[in-house]
Amino acid sequence: MEFNQYQEEARKTAIYPGQGSNYIYPVLGLVGEAGEVAEKVKKIIRDSNGDISEEKKADIEKELGDVLWYLANFAEELGIRLEDIAEKNIEKLKSRQERGKLHGSGDNR
Repeated sequence: MEFNQYQEEARKTAIYPGQGSNYIYPVLGLVGEAGEVAEKVKKIIRDSNGDISEEKKADIEKELGDVLWYLANFAEELGIRLEDIAEKNIEKLKSRQERGKLHGSGDNR
């Protein structure tokens, strides 16, 4: 599935207050779901010494799907296509790589 196709399909399942003019709802969902991913990884470190079973991997995959859904809907609220986000991100990273700036901090390195 292509990014923009996913975004369109995700939007068809979106139900939340002020849809179309409410970027706050999907942002809160995005950070909440990202927190759930982190929580699952934390428990894997605590309970399984960092070894990820196939079952835990499947659980994380579901949570990453939720992250993607909220990301797609947040981007939709802003009028940004996922495809554009992906392309610009790779361009930025390639530029940093070419300039030897992958390490370090700051958005404009």
